[in-house]
Amino acid sequence: MRHRSLHGGRHELGQNFLTHRPTIHGIVDLVAATRGPILEIGAGDGALTIPLARLGRELEAIDIDERRVQRLRQRLPHARVQHGDALRHPLDRPVVVGNVPYHLTTPIMRRLLSHGAWCHAVLLTQWEVARKRAGVGGGTMMTAQAAPWFEFVLHGRVPARHFSPMPSVDGGILSITRRGSPLVDPHQRRAYDRFVHDMFTGRGSGLASILQQRNGISRARARAALREIGVPNHALSRDLRPEQWAALWATVGAGAGTRKGR
Repeated sequence: MRHRSLHGGRHELGQNFLTHRPTIHGIVDLVAATRGPILEIGAGDGALTIPLARLGRELEAIDIDERRVQRLRQRLPHARVQHGDALRHPLDRPVVVGNVPYHLTTPIMRRLLSHGAWCHAVLLTQWEVARKRAGVGGGTMMTAQAAPWFEFVLHGRVPARHFSPMPSVDGGILSITRRGSPLVDPHQRRAYDRFVHDMFTGRGSGLASILQQRNGISRARARAALREIGVPNHALSRDLRPEQWAALWATVGAGAGTRKGR
């Protein structure tokens, strides 16, 4: 087939297969610590699927490559292996796991954080994506928007040489757990998302000035709000922890998003 790699991966499908056994075992161990049926996205040749099947739990594995699906069905007749697209397939299992195609990481991540009733996700993504989602070196807007409902934990770096074909960047193992008690009322999620967006994209030399402009409040009120949650005036949005975002929203965000022409 056109663009087929000498190593067996297809570049148009973004396939970089994990070959490092200790990393495979580490991912499976993280899944083993969860409960309930499992959905694997991007099953490929079954590097994760086969050891996941040994856990003895209900397992559904999907892949967009029909030929690999057929071969994996033959190897795992008792597992449910289907041709499917991670951007469309229902995320209806308690546990989601996968070696995520690098070029689809962002849309898959956005879909995971906004769809389905899953409880745990264990993902192998680009290293930079994994560390950013876990807040290493500062949080991102996507992480801040999702943090009231999900917890992110980084479990390690996976060198590019542990994949075939070898990608240009390292990978990272990221686990995401749905919070049992959200930090923000789920009914406020859309308004909270706008609030976080405004705080990340607003102009100003620090959070106090951005908050002042965004909410139309006095400088003293903006500084007092930050002081209440233990954040300095010159801090940036990337510096806030999930609990601080929730506290800031409760203090000055909730109900204020309709101001200034909104």
